[in-house]
Amino acid sequence: MENLNLIDTFSEFKELKNIDRATMMRVLEDVFRGLLVKKFGTDENFDIIINIDKGDFEIWRNREVVEDDEIEDENLQIRLSEALKVDSDYEAGEDFTDEVKLADFGRRAILSLRQNLTSRILELEKDHVYIKYSDRVGDIITGEVYQVWKREILVLDDEGNELILPKTEQIPTDYFRKGDALRAVVVKVDMRNNSPLIILSRTSPVFLERLFENEVPEIFDGLITIKKIVRMPGERAKVAVESYDERIDPVGACVGMKGSRIHGIVRELKNENIDVINYTSNIQLYITRALNPAKISSIEVHADTMKAEVYLKPDQVSLAIGKGGLNIKLAGQLTGYEIDVFRDVEGEDDEDVDIEEFSDEIESWIIDELKAIGCDTARSVLDLSVEDLVKRTDLEEETILELVKIFKSEFE
Repeated sequence: MENLNLIDTFSEFKELKNIDRATMMRVLEDVFRGLLVKKFGTDENFDIIINIDKGDFEIWRNREVVEDDEIEDENLQIRLSEALKVDSDYEAGEDFTDEVKLADFGRRAILSLRQNLTSRILELEKDHVYIKYSDRVGDIITGEVYQVWKREILVLDDEGNELILPKTEQIPTDYFRKGDALRAVVVKVDMRNNSPLIILSRTSPVFLERLFENEVPEIFDGLITIKKIVRMPGERAKVAVESYDERIDPVGACVGMKGSRIHGIVRELKNENIDVINYTSNIQLYITRALNPAKISSIEVHADTMKAEVYLKPDQVSLAIGKGGLNIKLAGQLTGYEIDVFRDVEGEDDEDVDIEEFSDEIESWIIDELKAIGCDTARSVLDLSVEDLVKRTDLEEETILELVKIFKSEFE
């Protein structure tokens, strides 16, 4: 029975596709020789024959035939009288070889051998997984959701290896159930308690970069380069691209005919808005493009302090800032400049009132909400429709209608 159990372990071992033949032979022989040293004190006079294809093995011991009264080490020598029982032609001084049966080692030794073999198998598997994924950091993998927990998702790859997608690396609108296919990028590989820990991410800019490489052949071939990516996962992303071939429009190539190329990326990222921008070393033009879709009147750049003052028409201020200040924040991250937005008042009616002046009628948090979308005066609020204000802020329509009433009364 012990022999059968060991053969089962051996068979499992030889079926592992991740371990090459030479490594398999070496590990198996090491385990058996360890058992021989433990029982006989040495393994030098033993030959181990391993049959990988059949999943079987043989152990043969080589000893010298000596006269019965000259024996000193029964492991290295055999009495002539015993050798003659096997073959009557043996003489003193000749070599004697016989097979050592596994049962001769005893049940406890066999159990230890099986455990040792299993342990070595697991170690090799862990090493293989660690090395494999260390080389794949930055690559997209597709796996199957195996378990969904509160703080992370357990994903299995096509070889059954366990990968982790933490909650912090998930897009806020991600929703996965057991059995779902999942795509993510490998961002980190560690060893924890002697086991490989592979961390995935769907929020990393690298994930978006790899998606573009998959969808846009010109990026994959190196004709278009992604200079920088900034993201607010699930909300908005800005991607600066540059072409080394004047005949290729980098933005058009990334978007595709009627958005055919970028649509797949947007769907994968749960409808994340993606602005693809043509990179330029002209910082004024770069900031102008980064603040898309707002139309800018003028820019003052202060390279020494890495700050830029942007002037826009009143109806463009909220577009430049974006909901919750997201557009201007990403534009700043993309260009590396701290961007301040100002209303271009040239040609406007000079009569206007700062919304701070209404602090006795309007609660401070509502004023802050209006400022967050670039509305810092009464007219800047009135320049936007009620529907636009509802969409861009977290205010109720009823509240906005009351605000409009207050501001209009100021100019009547």
